[in-house]
Amino acid sequence: MPDVDDTAAVNAGVTLVLRSTRVVTPQGTRPAAVAVAGGTIASVDPHDTAPPPGARVEDLGDDVLLPGLVDTHVHVNDPGRSAWEGFWTATRAAAAGGITTLLDMPLNSLPPTTTADHLRTKQAVARSKAHVDTGFWGGAIPGNLKDLRPLHDAGVFGFKCFLSPSGVEEFPALDQEHLARAMAEIAGFGGLLIVHAEDPHHLDAAPRRPGPRYADFLASRPRDAENTAIESLIGHAERLGARVHILHLSSSDALPLIAGARRRGVAVTVESCPHFLTLTAEEIPDGATEFKCCPPIRESANQDLLWQGLADGTIDCIVSDHSPCTTDLKTPDFASAWGGISSLQLGLPAVWTEARRRGHTLDDVARWMSAGPAALAGLDRKGAVEAGRDADFAVLAPDETFTVDPARLHHRNQVTAYAGRTLHGVVRSTWLRGRRIATGGEVAGPAGRLLERNN
Repeated sequence: MPDVDDTAAVNAGVTLVLRSTRVVTPQGTRPAAVAVAGGTIASVDPHDTAPPPGARVEDLGDDVLLPGLVDTHVHVNDPGRSAWEGFWTATRAAAAGGITTLLDMPLNSLPPTTTADHLRTKQAVARSKAHVDTGFWGGAIPGNLKDLRPLHDAGVFGFKCFLSPSGVEEFPALDQEHLARAMAEIAGFGGLLIVHAEDPHHLDAAPRRPGPRYADFLASRPRDAENTAIESLIGHAERLGARVHILHLSSSDALPLIAGARRRGVAVTVESCPHFLTLTAEEIPDGATEFKCCPPIRESANQDLLWQGLADGTIDCIVSDHSPCTTDLKTPDFASAWGGISSLQLGLPAVWTEARRRGHTLDDVARWMSAGPAALAGLDRKGAVEAGRDADFAVLAPDETFTVDPARLHHRNQVTAYAGRTLHGVVRSTWLRGRRIATGGEVAGPAGRLLERNN
């Protein structure tokens, strides 16, 4: 038990206490009262602890208090393609969905985040529009090797590259020679390389049949393209002593490669996404290109193995890969339609719906969607309900259901693969540094800060 002086020190400055019978902490879910001072969690106390004098108490009843979600894979597309998305709309969707921190991908915006000047352009656009805390990845493309260290020094959280065409010509892929050079440069200053890992030669050799059939599209993005790229990536990382992160893993075949590399001491991490974990190829109607993404949604047997990879810790985190576009780009032809799933507001209920069916808990979901992404990005003030962290929370009614209505989503173009689905888990409210920023899907004004690495 703390002595009187210790208790007084903890209570000093506490202005808010959030009380719930179910608070998800790193030690497990338990009844607790979470005290907040100056936007920081001051203490996590027993549920019946008397609040400090003058503190406001929010009694959440049996609703679950989760750490605010951290989404490290969001395509905001602003500036330049703000008709697709934007910081105002993307961060509103994030807040409504329980996400309190996101990291923006370097491509699909114009300019892409491939120089320090381009980063400053993006920060200037985002500064007044961010409803949640927002940081930025840099990009590694052919010809910008000299820009990587300045971007790192300017505060990006790491560097994204593609091994196959990205879909936009201003962000070309790295071949194996350029990949090794970029990886060596980034390793030299202790940075992180995050990789869209599909091998271009396997993609070129795959059958391509334009048209509305999902089976034809799936055949055009074979598992071998992912597996080969990941094997090559691991080889470079092992030789160079580099840190690498595999983006949006779709092929479960690669899990043994990743697990084996870790046993050898290779610094490799991996993410997957809600759509790979909740949607299956067998259920996608022909012409329904709202389901198109690269790599693709695969078969249910593959999905079972991805969940196994989550359970055994091979997959580190779940993030959205929110990659929206205007409605007209989702043509019925899978070959020509823009590839990307819009899910920023729905990730938590989508994952929880499937996780609970498979016997997982909200402790697991918090580890995959908050603690894991925070650790990947080095965000040591995010990702957990514990003293010293930012007072970022998502309040969830886990047993309530709702049916997805695209018109109620905050992202700019109301296209989503989850339309009409009934999901478990209603986000009651979202809190950023002790301030309620969303209630019942309604979002308050911008309260987010721009984040930099180690800041």
